[in-house]
Amino acid sequence: MTSTTHQEPRAEHFRLAIRSFIHERREAKEKDKNYDAAKYEYATWLAEAARRVGQIQAVTHVLKATHPDARGSSLHVLPSDLPQHREVGSHCLGSVFSTDVVGNAAALDVFKFLKIEVEGRALLDWMRSGNAELRAALSSDQAIAESWMSAFAGLVRPVSEATSHPMAKQLYWLVGDDPCADAQFHLLQPLFSSALAHAVHEEIQDARFGDLNKQARRAFRNKELSDTSYREYRDVVVRKLGGTKPQSISQLNSERGGMNYLVSSLPPPAWQPRGLQLMQRESAFMGLLWFGEVRELVEVLAEFLKSGPPPNAGTRARRISLEQAICQELANYGAAVRGSYEPGWTRASACRLPLSHQLWLDPERTDLPPRHDPENPGWLAEDEEFNAAYHRGDWAEEVATHFADWLNAQLHRAGLVAVSLPERNHWARQAVMDVAWPVPMQRRAIGGGL
Repeated sequence: MTSTTHQEPRAEHFRLAIRSFIHERREAKEKDKNYDAAKYEYATWLAEAARRVGQIQAVTHVLKATHPDARGSSLHVLPSDLPQHREVGSHCLGSVFSTDVVGNAAALDVFKFLKIEVEGRALLDWMRSGNAELRAALSSDQAIAESWMSAFAGLVRPVSEATSHPMAKQLYWLVGDDPCADAQFHLLQPLFSSALAHAVHEEIQDARFGDLNKQARRAFRNKELSDTSYREYRDVVVRKLGGTKPQSISQLNSERGGMNYLVSSLPPPAWQPRGLQLMQRESAFMGLLWFGEVRELVEVLAEFLKSGPPPNAGTRARRISLEQAICQELANYGAAVRGSYEPGWTRASACRLPLSHQLWLDPERTDLPPRHDPENPGWLAEDEEFNAAYHRGDWAEEVATHFADWLNAQLHRAGLVAVSLPERNHWARQAVMDVAWPVPMQRRAIGGGL
């Protein structure tokens, strides 16, 4: 009794979904003068669809994407059944992928029918599982229902004997030791993964036109906070498949309008944080505001000083704490730059930093042998002067002074007008030790504090 009660509502859901689809097909054809209403009777349409389903085939890899005149085998291979490796491929799709269809374009409406979802599953999946409720919904004649179920489930069918074609891409791969023996070659035929191409297409389309990414992009341009990350694909080109008849390639290709995105095949970029991009810059502090927590700390210090705090021990302790935090970030910044570049990076012509900044951020250059190049005689003198300046050690005070000027300028922009020479000297005294010593907290411990 329980089983019957459960099956009847589900069978009715199947009937309603099927009737609705057939009704929509009939409405779309009513304006056609050759329209035949009898073709859209429930049983008549299903019988014709079961006959036509043999004209199409469910696939994941499409042959005609290589050449529209190729007459060989397309394949249906579950991504989860493919070998798992590090490179990006169809195997990355796992169990979530879009099934494509090839064959007679006039029969593609049958595939749309099989994509109808009932209780979150496509009719095709219900057909392939041999569901009894769906069988009952198709026809009261069990034999007819069974034959239709079998026909529809056959949309996904194995290729009995894979065949290639002169229009397909082919690669003869030597598997033996004698390249003169034809029998020692295997014929490989790379196939276009429509399932992967569709996943890439959906991702790029969402990045370009999706509402969430539009909001994140707008926030990025307006320098506002966003709850979602901003995605962008650059240097993308489009390969059109099928010309004016994209459906001649496959169903998914038709849904994409023939568009197939090609992303750049360049190696992954070696991203550097914004604050560490120093080439072509005139000062090492041009990007400091974007490093670590510097911006937040400077804003907090500015707001604290603008509030006019009373001149007492609490105010002094708060101010010293913020100053030390900023100077600690300065030391971290120097360490981050030294860890991001190879020793000797300041020798590049693109480096325009002042000599004192170079000495601060590229100290291991002094361990490199001086350059001897007859075509560039100035390089030797440049390296010798670099080494001599480093050992003189006065560069640390100059860097600290430049930092003080930079911090004064940031506070001035934040609305503090009374920052001048005394404040500049104060910031410099705070910073000089953090510039000159790679482990500032250790030096503070040795010296007993600031």
